Amino acid sequence: MPKKLEKKQEEKEEDKKKLTLEEYVKKVLELADKGLTAEKIGEELKRRSIHPKEHGKKISKILKDKYVNPDLKNSEEKLQKIEEHLKKNKQDKKAKRERSRVFSQVRKIKKYLKKL
Repeated sequence: MPKKLEKKQEEKEEDKKKLTLEEYVKKVLELADKGLTAEKIGEELKRRSIHPKEHGKKISKILKDKYVNPDLKNSEEKLQKIEEHLKKNKQDKKAKRERSRVFSQVRKIKKYLKKL
C-alpha cells in the first residue's frame, strides 16, 4: 500500500475515535494556529467526521478566547486592501465609496462584539 494511503487511513482511524472535550478544543486551536478561520476549521473537522454538536462547544466560542472574530478580521483586511488601492488611485470614486461602506461595516461589527 502506498504511504499516502496509509497516512490517510491512519488519520481516519485516529479521527473516528470519540474525542474528549479537551482533545476537541486542542484540535480546533491547532487548526486555528495554521491560519484557518472558524468556517474553514468547521469544514476541516467535518471532513474528519468530528462534529461540534457532539462536544457542546461552538468553534467560534473556543476561538473567542484567543483569536479575533473572523468577520472582523476579514472586514479589516478588506479595508486595508481598499486603502492601499486608494493610495495608488486617488480618483477612484467607487473605491472611496467602498472604503466608507467597509469602514462602517467594521464599526458595526466592533459595536456588536462589545455587546457580547
